[in-house]
Amino acid sequence: MKVSIVVPCRDEEKHIVGCVDSLFALNFDEKLEVIVVDGNSTDRTPELLGELQGRYPDLKVVINPNGITPVSMNKGIEAADGDYIMIASAHSDFDRNYLAVLYQEMIRLDASVVGGVMNTKVRNLNKKTAAILKVLSHPMGVGGAKFRTGVAELTKVDTVPFGLYKKSVLLNLNGYDERLVRNQDIELSKRILKQGMSIYLVPSVSCNYYARESYLEIARNNYRNGYWNLLTVYITRNIESLSMRHFVPLGLVLALLGSLVLGIFWFPSIFAFIAILLIYSVGVLYVSASINDRTTSILHLIWGFFTLHFSYGFGSLVGIFRMDKIGKA
Repeated sequence: MKVSIVVPCRDEEKHIVGCVDSLFALNFDEKLEVIVVDGNSTDRTPELLGELQGRYPDLKVVINPNGITPVSMNKGIEAADGDYIMIASAHSDFDRNYLAVLYQEMIRLDASVVGGVMNTKVRNLNKKTAAILKVLSHPMGVGGAKFRTGVAELTKVDTVPFGLYKKSVLLNLNGYDERLVRNQDIELSKRILKQGMSIYLVPSVSCNYYARESYLEIARNNYRNGYWNLLTVYITRNIESLSMRHFVPLGLVLALLGSLVLGIFWFPSIFAFIAILLIYSVGVLYVSASINDRTTSILHLIWGFFTLHFSYGFGSLVGIFRMDKIGKA
């Protein structure tokens, strides 16, 4: 049997070498190939990939001219020779036993999809980035995503990052939905579950995902994630394409804006605005105090939660007004 690892990337000169090196360093006895699909990078990524091909004969490079992630994933799947396909991120590296354990569990369970726990990391650790790590690893920051918060035993879940798939499953479902710039992995997981198949999270192996290291980068990334939430539902015409946790930030933003605007016409509504903001702020303060330690500060943590929640929520709000235009595209 052969496993193909597909890595979609674009402008990843800071991460692609470490990612590819970690993939070829995996302890894996079966045949392995790595397929990097470059989405028209404008930095040194193509040059670095050329150098990596000189070191690794089993590295393929495929070009995706339009640069959209789900298209890159599907191009990688099409180019894959393996019976099993693992999806990786250029922002990640992996435990040396990651693939071997997932492959063993895949065979043992006759599973359709298996994945490991994702540890959020940064390249440069300081008080700000330590806060970002804590925010992106806490249920208040990422909801109930078990692959982020971890599990004690093999668990059925709604999605996994960087999972190992049977290639036949991906082909039968026509791969990733190329209309979705974001959320394509979550939407695919929903279709897999709808077919009666199971997705397993294996707690004994993990990968490292390297997060953005500034509040501005976090805001930009989560604004885009939020922007595509309702658009994902609208495009797929399926409310089940995402989970409820993805809409909580939008609910917060709508509650605050709604009560504030209503207060212009009915003053008592201002008290609702104050109450909502106060309850939310107290919750953030409590969680921040509970996870604070000498590596960071409460202020960094509070700002991290506010940045994550409000950028995500405002992105979702803007996405509402883009539905019709996107739908006609």
